[in-house]
Amino acid sequence: MAQSGAKGRTSEPRSRALRGALWEQSPVARFFGRYEHSLDGKGRVILPAKFRGSFEHGGYLTQMQDGCLSLWTPDEFELQMASMLERSATGRSDRNLARLWASTSFEVEVDRQGRMPIPLHLRQFAGLEGDVLVHGAIDRVELWNPANWEQKVQPEEARLTEGADD
Repeated sequence: MAQSGAKGRTSEPRSRALRGALWEQSPVARFFGRYEHSLDGKGRVILPAKFRGSFEHGGYLTQMQDGCLSLWTPDEFELQMASMLERSATGRSDRNLARLWASTSFEVEVDRQGRMPIPLHLRQFAGLEGDVLVHGAIDRVELWNPANWEQKVQPEEARLTEGADD
């Protein structure tokens, strides 16, 4: 859709423009790519420059399956919280999972140099000690211990290169 600098003006027919203009639609952050960084002495990791714009107003670190950490934008974190809240109404196990997820989540801010603190309890959960693999996972950024990545995820690459379907 072509768009002029003035709000409300488009080259689309009026009926299409009324259904929702580009400036009214919130963009969805998507993350791709793989980066290798290291923790500094204060337990911080550098967030790749390509990811930083989505975290100008902070983000949320959570534990994730397979022993990695997930960094969510504030909007995606709200969606995750809503999902956890809904699941917590289905039974004790899901309530405890929601409690655990909420109690271990951590709000982060990225400093001017692109560094993000990772609290000790989350570093321990993910086994982050030195090198950190930071990669896009479509709707979030994941932080991995490289050895855990090699063990838990890398074997799937062989399936992709071999063309296996399952």
